[in-house]
Amino acid sequence: MAAPDLSRARWFKSTFSGTETNCVEVANGFVEVIPVRDSKDPSGGALVFPADAWAAFVARVKAGEFPIA
Repeated sequence: MAAPDLSRARWFKSTFSGTETNCVEVANGFVEVIPVRDSKDPSGGALVFPADAWAAFVARVKAGEFPIA
């Protein structure tokens, strides 16, 4: 699979982040993939996950399966 063109991506972070700067940002509007980047380094690149893998990860976070430090 070719890397998606992220030049026009619209990035957002969770509303739960508030004014926190140590966050991840996610871009929506892509088919089959979810781009994710570090909010502190927006020009540092992004990781691109299959949409189903990202959905499974988010579901596990919501279920409390990962400890919060």
